[in-house]
Amino acid sequence: MSDHVAGKAIIVTGAAKGFGRLVCEMATARGARVLALDVDAAGLADLAAAGAAAATRIADVTDLSSLKAAAAEAVQRFGAIDVMVNNAGVMPLAFYADHAAATEAWSRCIDINIKGVLNGIVAVHDQMIAQGRGHVINLSSIYGNFPVAGAGVYGATKAAVNFLSDALRAESQGRIKVTTIRPTGVPGTNLGSGIVNPGAIVGILGQNAPGYLGALQGEGNAEGKDPESIRYLALEPRYIAEAILHAIDQPWGVTLSDITVRAAGDQYIL
Repeated sequence: MSDHVAGKAIIVTGAAKGFGRLVCEMATARGARVLALDVDAAGLADLAAAGAAAATRIADVTDLSSLKAAAAEAVQRFGAIDVMVNNAGVMPLAFYADHAAATEAWSRCIDINIKGVLNGIVAVHDQMIAQGRGHVINLSSIYGNFPVAGAGVYGATKAAVNFLSDALRAESQGRIKVTTIRPTGVPGTNLGSGIVNPGAIVGILGQNAPGYLGALQGEGNAEGKDPESIRYLALEPRYIAEAILHAIDQPWGVTLSDITVRAAGDQYIL
């Protein structure tokens, strides 16, 4: 089978950890030329030491000039930008009643999750149009599918990502491919560290919250933790990273436009 990953020039934001790091590792292992971006200098240094990227660069997705400079470096190093993975994001789940504690985190969420994706698109748009082809992959979430309690701001940012993606697809058909990845709950990423009120996770689970959380945390729950089991409860991050690589690993004429990967036994209502 043809390999459509090897040789591609790929930029990944939020590359120092989580999905971003895994994508860098997997893509590099398959012969892609990866420019890894993050604000976490130590994380990027660790990534580089592991040989998981052709180059790393400190970049802030909320700063358009920072991403434009990164795009320029990619063109200088690789001669093109084939794929832009707008992965950087934060998840400050909180109820509106938590506003005193959550307002600052919500503002940062809007800056990173919406403006960061927009800036990523803008930074590579002209280069991809000039090339006559390119691929933008935006990380959304199932939270963007429908509004629920505890995720008013976070869900709104991911719904905005869906809109940005679909509008880009409509404007650039035949020149830029667009993929929207909508992860479900993936406990193994660093996103959970940004949750303001842990109780706000109830929105994604609804009436299933008590039983699901109990099963997820229960000792000896071998089936729920086994991806070979139909009762597998929560995805490991690598399954989302593999979906991103699968979207990249297509001929230029084929687009996987929307991808949601679920654990077969998850009880999310979105």
